[in-house]
Amino acid sequence: MTALSPTLELACDLIRRPSVTPVDEGCQELMMRRLAAAGFALEPMRIEEVDNFWARRGGDGPVLCFAGHTDVVPTGPLQSWQHQPFDALIDAQGMLCGRGAADMKGSLASMIIAVERFVADHPKHKGAITFLITSDEEGPAHHGTKAVVERLRERGERLDWCIVGEPSSTTLVGDVVKNGRRGSLGCTLTVRGKQGHVAYPHLARNPIHLAAPALAELAAEHWDNGNAYFPPTSFQVSNLNSGTGATNVIPGELKAVFNFRFSTESTVEGLQQRVRAILDKHGLDYELDWALSGLPFLTQPGDLLDAVAASIKSVTGRETTPSTSGGTSDGRFIATLGTQVVELGPVNATIHQIDERVLASDLDVLTEIYYQTLVNLLA
Repeated sequence: MTALSPTLELACDLIRRPSVTPVDEGCQELMMRRLAAAGFALEPMRIEEVDNFWARRGGDGPVLCFAGHTDVVPTGPLQSWQHQPFDALIDAQGMLCGRGAADMKGSLASMIIAVERFVADHPKHKGAITFLITSDEEGPAHHGTKAVVERLRERGERLDWCIVGEPSSTTLVGDVVKNGRRGSLGCTLTVRGKQGHVAYPHLARNPIHLAAPALAELAAEHWDNGNAYFPPTSFQVSNLNSGTGATNVIPGELKAVFNFRFSTESTVEGLQQRVRAILDKHGLDYELDWALSGLPFLTQPGDLLDAVAASIKSVTGRETTPSTSGGTSDGRFIATLGTQVVELGPVNATIHQIDERVLASDLDVLTEIYYQTLVNLLA
């Protein structure tokens, strides 16, 4: 049997630890041991039930941060997996199979191996290298990166550049990097009516009937045009709930859950105001319970994006495409420090799916891209 590369050995070791969010299962301890041996000062940060750590090596000058998460999503039914999700094996097609292979233990392994090699080759590198690792990215994300960033802000930590290891690639490793993300604004809308008998509608007010035209108008509304970096803002209703369970009762209340994925062309306050205006126009008796998951952020072409693109070009021979598509990531919290943030990781085709997998050789390519980025920025 062919020996595994250092990156694949570490990736398999991490995948074999069933760190379903927010449990870490020793992944961070393993990473910290490796980083300590490479000369990093370590700062574990357990916040509530969440394990996090901050690590730093270097002195004054620009700071490059590697950020990521050790937690993974639940496996789903084990009997549906071709290989058990925490076995971490490489199949006959050269795919590394297991929960977290793509999202994102493969990236974590690539980061560690690239940094170990860079520090060995450049022990007196410029600036500083840091790691910000959490076990609460796939969950509520309250006590993970968000909380660590607040601590870093309070003590004035400098973060110039950040590479988040989220699986950004579409078909080939490095073909796409995320240089920003849309904001996410959720809301639970409660529309109140008056309960009654379906045979006597004149004695009741059906909140479903009352809310339907307003929801249709919200769904049809054109919120903005987007811009060169972001698609137009989208509105989606994800949940509707009403009724008592009886077929002969007009319900007294309706709840609708909706979400905006919004560009930098819209603001939280502006979206909220426009929603209220539409609901008021329809004369509804309503309440709104808003939940902001994150603001949009954008890293325009500059030192970090240029260094990453040059590294991808030198290692793979291909040009990368910056994109702001997809969901949110912990990059939204890090960007609030004024940090340039880029997400760069393996192909995302199977993330969160049964039989999650990634081409094993891609992780070695990713390690080389991370290494060359370090050289471009700090050598």
